[in-house]
Amino acid sequence: MKNFVYTRNDYFATVAPFLGTPVIKVLTGMRRSGKSFLLRQILAQLRADGVPARNIVYVDKEDYAFDAIRDYHALAAHVDKALKGKRGRTVVCVDEVQEIEGWERIVASWSGKANREVFITGSNASLLSSELATLLAGRYIEFPVRPLSFAEFLQFREKPVAPDADEFQNYLRYGGLPGLHTLGTLSDETFRPYTQSIFDTIMLKDVVSRHQVRNMALLERVARYVMDNTGNLLNASRIAAFMKNQRVSASVDTILTQLHWFNDAHLTERALLYDLKGKRHLEINEKHYLTDFGLKHAVLGWRAADIGGLLENIVFLELRRRGYTVSVGRFGDMEIDFVAERNGERAYYQVAYLLSSKETLEREVRSLLAVGDNYPKYLLSMDNLPADNPHGVARRYLPDWLLGAR
Repeated sequence: MKNFVYTRNDYFATVAPFLGTPVIKVLTGMRRSGKSFLLRQILAQLRADGVPARNIVYVDKEDYAFDAIRDYHALAAHVDKALKGKRGRTVVCVDEVQEIEGWERIVASWSGKANREVFITGSNASLLSSELATLLAGRYIEFPVRPLSFAEFLQFREKPVAPDADEFQNYLRYGGLPGLHTLGTLSDETFRPYTQSIFDTIMLKDVVSRHQVRNMALLERVARYVMDNTGNLLNASRIAAFMKNQRVSASVDTILTQLHWFNDAHLTERALLYDLKGKRHLEINEKHYLTDFGLKHAVLGWRAADIGGLLENIVFLELRRRGYTVSVGRFGDMEIDFVAERNGERAYYQVAYLLSSKETLEREVRSLLAVGDNYPKYLLSMDNLPADNPHGVARRYLPDWLLGAR
């Protein structure tokens, strides 16, 4: 087993300006995406800044030692006892806070205490958004934590941060779960059971148990359908019709609910369809991308024919890491893979595997050129050729772009 400590510097740099401030720091994301490890790195920095270890309380709801803390009364009692008589700055950390009933009440109480700094992590999107938004408006900040980017994957692999083709293939195949890099040699023999177990945990803890799901068979079928259609526009009616053809009964409302559950559990992230002519998001059709694309290969197996949707998934996640709001563009009957917006700026992205001919290139840039505005337009592909700008569209080698090339 490999033993190493690697700081996820980009995330740490985002959180660092808020250390020592009274706002509640909320780390959100899929299970095993690295929230707990990042939190421990933050605590190490706090100790280095002079906070005594005795003034820090850490409650890890995935540790059996804290199993008795099941509601906010027990949590309050545990923290009060641990910090009784402590002077100066105190820190409370609750890992996987959604496992504690009524947690938001005591967290709201802590937010008003002098010299009390609070960190929480959670694996459920709606839980952390709704209750916090209601009780703690203006008193918290959320930091989404995602699996490894390609740059981080290379660093975890102790490889140069460069667009190495073999390492990019490893990234495509195995995804970005940090824990994979503690298992020794990266291989199918270690990847499949580890990643499958994480998928099962997410489904059981964050979907089935939380929502008291009874029809497990349907839930699993819908999850596999979503995985099988990465990069394709989806709607609940289409999924329900597919299930009917498979002689499985499922209403449109049930499918909509299950898609929402997957988003809540950070298993998937969705991109709405945006009509560039009408300048509005459409109410039907959207794309669902896996928060870690390695999950697909663990559940369905590796399929080289899925490369187009996989590359889209990777680009979507990278744009989200860079702070963009991402939609799927529609211009007439043409589709633009991504409309990315941030701080009042916009950019368009088209993703292709290989541009094997002039005709293929023309087809890929057609929708970008049809928009006709002056925002930047990019065509990302696996063609490792000198960058050029056909018709004003910037072509980029996708692994280069992932490592920061614009």
